[in-house]
Amino acid sequence: MRAFVITGPGFGEVIDVPAPTPEPGQVVVEVERVGVCGTDSEFFSGAMTYLDSGDAEYPIRIGHEWCGVVVDVGDGVDATWRGRRVTGDTMLGCGTCRRCRTGRQHLCADRFEIGIRHGWPGALAERLPVPASALVRLPDAVDSTLGALVEPGANSVRAVRGADLRPGSPVLIIGAGTIGLLCAKIAEARGAEVHLIGRSARSLEFARALGFGRATTLGGRDTSVAFDAIIDASNDPNSPALALDLLEPGGRLVLIGISGVPSLVDTRAIAISDATVVGVLSGSTGLEETVELYATGAVDPRPLVAATVRLEDVAGVLAGHRPEGAGAGPKIHVDPRL
Repeated sequence: MRAFVITGPGFGEVIDVPAPTPEPGQVVVEVERVGVCGTDSEFFSGAMTYLDSGDAEYPIRIGHEWCGVVVDVGDGVDATWRGRRVTGDTMLGCGTCRRCRTGRQHLCADRFEIGIRHGWPGALAERLPVPASALVRLPDAVDSTLGALVEPGANSVRAVRGADLRPGSPVLIIGAGTIGLLCAKIAEARGAEVHLIGRSARSLEFARALGFGRATTLGGRDTSVAFDAIIDASNDPNSPALALDLLEPGGRLVLIGISGVPSLVDTRAIAISDATVVGVLSGSTGLEETVELYATGAVDPRPLVAATVRLEDVAGVLAGHRPEGAGAGPKIHVDPRL
């Protein structure tokens, strides 16, 4: 089958690789759609921290925002999975450690991460092996575009949960990329008053086109608003400290963005302001809720997808080239069947 493979910093191509066969407890999914995200770009550039830590190495097959149809099942897997449209968890725990046994497989020290960690192949290929335990069914109301947005949406669901928002309460979201906009849409669906801070004129214009009239630069924000919750969805190492400065005493700061270098925060400020700081790693416990939000129409993230391209176009996308005719959204999708 065809798969996109990164062989080194700045080098990636579509090559023929062996098609997967399901091991016991696994299924094979025919991939319909895959989202390209910042983590994929970091692998392509060589900046991804897992390359330094030894948790990943080249060559690597990326792609962890996906959906598709189950076409084969392994021993011990319910045969009714065959033919079902699915997406799934990126984080694949060992299943036996204390963290896995208490529902925290996304924190398992020995976990695989699809297309990211310990060599589990990613979804930028025609087919993908997945443990049946990681699968999430997609109803008919969730099409391929929405299906490949479940994983980033689930991360955003968890971020909004961490903010503990109340209807009408103002929330500040730092970062107007895919995760920031998904957080904004989910917070809006929860009845919150959404404020967005971004840097580029293009991203802010797009955010305002989505209906977020309070999208602005840091200097243009409404300084009269007191924020009891702030979500940092940026990758700026200075953003956590900035967010802490803007947070009301007793408020909640949610960190979902990860910078390429350490972020410095004065922990004295956290203690003195009686703040709660919440970290979010993965969408593992938010997948089903995200599917429900999409299926009911409470959240519609389709406008975020600017274009859908072929596997052969992925290297260009990772290098920063926007496809010809792409819309204004921040997300690029890939259809391996094209």
